[in-house]
Amino acid sequence: MKNITTQLEQYVQKCDEVYLSSHLQNILKKASLNVSQINVKKLKKLLQKKIVLLDVREPEEFASGYINAQTVLTIPRGKLEFVAIEKIAKQFGQDQLIVTYCLKGPRGLLAAYQLQKLGFTNVYNLEGGILQWLAKGNSIRNYLGEMKLVS
Repeated sequence: MKNITTQLEQYVQKCDEVYLSSHLQNILKKASLNVSQINVKKLKKLLQKKIVLLDVREPEEFASGYINAQTVLTIPRGKLEFVAIEKIAKQFGQDQLIVTYCLKGPRGLLAAYQLQKLGFTNVYNLEGGILQWLAKGNSIRNYLGEMKLVS
């Protein structure tokens, strides 16, 4: 059985291959011009405020671990447009501070951009995603408890 680090490295490599498409690169560039990105240090400060932390990874990715916050929502990127009004706007309002994230950053960036198009006004993306969060020595939570990457 492969260890979790090997599995994660293989998954990251597959994600990198997808992002090589020039068309997707153009979409990501447009999104990055419209969405403010924040770094891990800024997110740590924001976690002390009332924010919605939106994990846009797939359910099995979320189950492996998520960034803990007072309000954490998990809405996979592919379903965001269909549930954003019901799960976010109706409960928190469209001016609520929202920080999106994914594994490495691009899905979170696209999600934040789409939220803006849907009328959300205070949306940011975590630059580098959960991998950057972990790389900076922070922990994630799952059903087993708190975890950190070990060097």
